[in-house]
Amino acid sequence: MSTYILNIETATTNCSVSISKNNESIALKEDNDKSYSHAERLHVYIDNVLQEAHINREEIDAIAVSKGPGSYTGLRIGVSAAKGLCFALDKPLIAIPTLDALAHQVRINDGIIVAMLDARRMEVYAAIYDANYKQIRDTEAQILDEKAFEDYFEQGKVYFIGNGVEKTKTLIDHPNAVFIEGKLPSSKEMGSLAYDKYKKSDVEDLAYFEPYYLKDFVALKKNV
Repeated sequence: MSTYILNIETATTNCSVSISKNNESIALKEDNDKSYSHAERLHVYIDNVLQEAHINREEIDAIAVSKGPGSYTGLRIGVSAAKGLCFALDKPLIAIPTLDALAHQVRINDGIIVAMLDARRMEVYAAIYDANYKQIRDTEAQILDEKAFEDYFEQGKVYFIGNGVEKTKTLIDHPNAVFIEGKLPSSKEMGSLAYDKYKKSDVEDLAYFEPYYLKDFVALKKNV
């Protein structure tokens, strides 16, 4: 029997929605609008992928959402939409770590993957994986400097991916550093991860689930 999962990714400027059938993505709609138009586009994109996959909402078996870290506003929008659909449709909620899915965009036989999202100033949210996507360092809020990640360069190639790459490459100059530019987390890679969790009944408590912000949200006052 086929398992259909609706995948929602809103942790960055990329508003991304997909439908996966078992572990394969069969419909995808996304747009990297720098203005964070997730609130306006997310539900439209959900309808779009359902039409493309030729299924209705009741045929969805579960809903997966990117849980963070990432944009406070983006995560709130994605999680709120996912939880609302789960309540309305009586479907389970599956949470996918944002950096896990981002790392799966890199396909290598050897080396290390650093999935990173831009944070404030010279800081990134980063997690580190081996070539088989086993996490070898937990997600951290990391200050960037010339010595960042230097221990990993001794082990071979290090592949950096995510919107933290742009400022990282201005600081790190090493022959083993490989910078993959222009990539953001996408719901496309979430499907197989969500399917694995679904088979193990690894789902969230709808009443208590919250996004993983990593750091507290800070509201900045406007200058008067």
